[in-house]
Amino acid sequence: GFNLMKIPRVKALVPMKGHSERVPNKNIRSLAGKSTFHWIIDELSKSKYIDEIIINTDSKEIAQSASGQFKVTILERPDFLLGDMVGIQPLIEYDLSKTDGMYYLQTHSTNPLLTVKTIDKAIETFFGQQEHDALFSVTEIKTRFYWPDGSGINHDPQHLIRTQDLDPIYEENSCLYIFSRETNERTKNRLGSNPLMFPIDRLEAADIDNMEDFYWAEFLLQRRLNN
Repeated sequence: GFNLMKIPRVKALVPMKGHSERVPNKNIRSLAGKSTFHWIIDELSKSKYIDEIIINTDSKEIAQSASGQFKVTILERPDFLLGDMVGIQPLIEYDLSKTDGMYYLQTHSTNPLLTVKTIDKAIETFFGQQEHDALFSVTEIKTRFYWPDGSGINHDPQHLIRTQDLDPIYEENSCLYIFSRETNERTKNRLGSNPLMFPIDRLEAADIDNMEDFYWAEFLLQRRLNN
């Protein structure tokens, strides 16, 4: 097993805004028996490496629901970070300025299938190497992609091989990012300057962006609960 002493404590960042256009009340909507965001907070709470869960939110309802059920730190989102046009980096910088951690894992409320097993494995993988200054999760894809002019992106259309024999390409799935305070302050980017890709099972990486995604996540969670 891993030497717990060797792995530093990590703080989890989970930004959540109250308003969502495509899935109304996305974060607190009931999903397979509990509020959507409770799924990820439950898993983060079980991690042996995470010593604080920080929720940056503009919603009193989310703040109350989180504080009532979990041991979390609530950061009230300031006015200058409100709205749909604010990117993630200003939120991370704000969270870092209000907390004292050395290492951070950032995830989203919209990844309800992510398990503590994967979260801990990602942390162990990141701290088990020295070469990369950040880690981000990806989904492996083996299907044929084309540019608009019909030329192949990851294959040669003139010589079709079986899709399972293709070299994989990787999609950033937004499930988790791990970086140090130093890396983020230096690069102003959660990916750092040389990130390590961490593959996650496709079903576990399910992300809720629209209503179809919501129904799909609900189906997957029900399926997990029934097993």
